[in-house]
Amino acid sequence: MPDTAAPPDHARRSDALAAVIIAASPRPMLVFDPVADLILHANPAAGRLFGLAPEVLVTRRMSELHKGQIPALVVFTEAVLDQGQAVTRGLAPSRADGSEVAVEYEGARLDGAGAGLVLLTISDLEERHRREVDAEADAYLKGGIAEWRRVERFFRDVERQNQLILRAAGEGIYGINADGHTTFVNPAAERLLGWRAEELVGRDMHGMVHHTHADGSHYPEHECPIYAAFREGEVRQIDDEVFWRKDGRPIRVEYTSTPIRDRGVVVGAVIVFRDVTSRREAEERLHAALAEVDALRERLERENAYLLEEIRTEVNHHHIIGRSAAIQTIARQIDLVAPTDANVLITGESGTGKELIARAIHEAGRRSHRPLIRVNCAAIPRELFESEFFGHVRGAFTGAVRDRVGRFDLADGGTLFLDEVGEIPLELQSKLLRVLQEGHFERVGEERTRAVDVRIVAATNRDLKDQVRRGRFREDLYFRLNVFPIESVPLRERLDDVPLLAAHFLAKTCRRLNIPELRLTRGDVERLTGYDWPGNVRELENVIERAAILARGGRLRFDLEPSDTTRHAGRVPPPAAPAMAEFEDGILTEAGRRDRDRRMIEIALSRCGGRVYGPNGAAALLGLPATTLASRIRALGLEPRRYRPG
Repeated sequence: MPDTAAPPDHARRSDALAAVIIAASPRPMLVFDPVADLILHANPAAGRLFGLAPEVLVTRRMSELHKGQIPALVVFTEAVLDQGQAVTRGLAPSRADGSEVAVEYEGARLDGAGAGLVLLTISDLEERHRREVDAEADAYLKGGIAEWRRVERFFRDVERQNQLILRAAGEGIYGINADGHTTFVNPAAERLLGWRAEELVGRDMHGMVHHTHADGSHYPEHECPIYAAFREGEVRQIDDEVFWRKDGRPIRVEYTSTPIRDRGVVVGAVIVFRDVTSRREAEERLHAALAEVDALRERLERENAYLLEEIRTEVNHHHIIGRSAAIQTIARQIDLVAPTDANVLITGESGTGKELIARAIHEAGRRSHRPLIRVNCAAIPRELFESEFFGHVRGAFTGAVRDRVGRFDLADGGTLFLDEVGEIPLELQSKLLRVLQEGHFERVGEERTRAVDVRIVAATNRDLKDQVRRGRFREDLYFRLNVFPIESVPLRERLDDVPLLAAHFLAKTCRRLNIPELRLTRGDVERLTGYDWPGNVRELENVIERAAILARGGRLRFDLEPSDTTRHAGRVPPPAAPAMAEFEDGILTEAGRRDRDRRMIEIALSRCGGRVYGPNGAAALLGLPATTLASRIRALGLEPRRYRPG
């Protein structure tokens, strides 16, 4: 089959011929690229029309010739590309001297090698008008009725083209005259606004659809950007306003208002708008979601920072272990106070488990879903107390390089555990009292007052009443903290709990150190219960861990002073009253106290005939639980039967 494609030289001749025809045309002609907004070719007639040489004209953009008329240019160009051709008189390009020329554009879409380009044939309407006037005169003179009909058909075609453009546009388009009255409305505007064109044309458009702001407040006509467009002759672009539909519902719109000029005089404006309600609502939901995510992330970061700090702090255990009367009393007190929001003051020696009691109160209360924030008041430098409690903002003091969230902020909705509360400086106690009374505080360096909902659980090993008497602790703060007092009993007063605690610590230590399971023997228990534990539960845990590390052959090795657990075999005669030799400068030493306690037990056993239990037993005489006295007797190596008469 012969090749039907045109040879290259033939195609070149065709292109050259087309260029010659355009150049020779008496009508101004342009070829432009609507995507790049570039003029690619201009014939001499176009140069004469615009007052620019063709080679200068092709360096310009179409938008430069139509400043302030971009929406109308876009609508016309889209109609040419969609329909293949279109005609408009709605554009007035600028000449080189800045004056505008009334023209008629006949646009044709180019195909083939020039696909996507537009051929624009331009008619100077002023020149045409002069010719038409002359033609009309000739027609009247010659009776040229047929010419009149041809002109009439021409204008009908132009009008039809304009209507096709308006109907094809997806955006709402309407026009207003210099009085603000509507001149035309396209179908898209009818659909978006709910009004028919005949209901709007000839009426005040601002009063119909633009009379009120989104918040319902009045929108004065003199503030309307649409009216400003034709009154000031400037294009106005608005990103977010509302138009009101016929049914009273608002739609959020963005629009462009472009002045319409006739021979250099602004006679109205054309408004191109689109409904952006769904997009704006989606953006607002997204912004709200992002704000919520930011808030949650900030809160999680604060809590995570606190938890990381807590990981570095040794936490003994998570459950209260023991069966002594003292522990049972504490458990009952926790059950009573935990469901309330009352402040709690826990007193007791160091190492007795005051923090454990605080955690139990928090976990049993209604705030357990929020964190328990711990503040060791004894470990905070004096000058940083306020920042630690309430936080600070960047630049509040030297070294404040970023914002810091205080412990009260972290504990909002939860519980704040103030350990060693007696260490708080006197000058800060008034600020702490204000937070407890009013629930408000300010960060250091910030004037904003913040509200907070925090439950306070405080702990101290000091005698706060004595501190109040000495003027070292505010009395009103003491009463505010001491709403519900709980005493954490030292371990030496509940030796019955030592075996349970030791077994718990031993199992935990074996798991943590990944060593074979170890068990306590009866001898181990007797050694442990025979010790006074001046360091309380914390010391017991350390002793158990050390014994597990030193264990050999499954046997624990306790590192306790021999004098603390010495066994005394045989009956010891009732001793005399303690001598002053046990004292140093009037102070009873620890060794003296242990010897004194041993003698008191021996005296009680002697008086009760070796009986431990019952109303006439040594336990009742000493005021101790019988199980506690029995543990101490075993630890001391005493045999009650040797104190029986006969």
